Amino acid sequence: MTDVSGPGPTIRTLDSMVVYTNPWISVREDRIERPDGSHGIYGVVDVPDFAIVMPMENDGFHLVEEYRYPVRRRTWNFPQGGVKDSPSPLFTAHTELTQETGLRATSMTHLGRLDNAHGTTGQNYDIFLATGLTAGAHEREHTEQDMRQGWVSRTEFEQMILDGAITDSNSIAAYAMLLLRGAL
Repeated sequence: MTDVSGPGPTIRTLDSMVVYTNPWISVREDRIERPDGSHGIYGVVDVPDFAIVMPMENDGFHLVEEYRYPVRRRTWNFPQGGVKDSPSPLFTAHTELTQETGLRATSMTHLGRLDNAHGTTGQNYDIFLATGLTAGAHEREHTEQDMRQGWVSRTEFEQMILDGAITDSNSIAAYAMLLLRGAL
């Protein structure tokens, strides 16, 4: 197998300018120099890292569903999000789980860290398996007012992916990580 972790060619940033910003994201345009000396531009979306939580019990998962404006439809996914000034990915995972579902977990197992859309952003996310769940009241943000939650069996979860009811690539990647880690 070829070693893909080596340094490889690099792109040098010549100049960087923020072209748009709001409370959630900023977009910058970088003037770059490629390894062959040619110049170009690269657009980068800067957003904070986040955590995705897989609340698992009784051979199934708790999911959340809400309207996603960019894709113009409701979608199901694992609880996920970021916490401003979070001290750690683990703190973020516990916070997002409670906010979105009301569930509290006695155990959070870190399954991995992945890039999110690495062609347009440097954002990463941490994947956690949450077990030992206790129900409580959710603490959703105002922007999550249309969110609902539900529990599905593993078989139903997999069928929802195949049927297109779950299209969130981060949730599907998290499930793949769970399978690859042998955590089931």
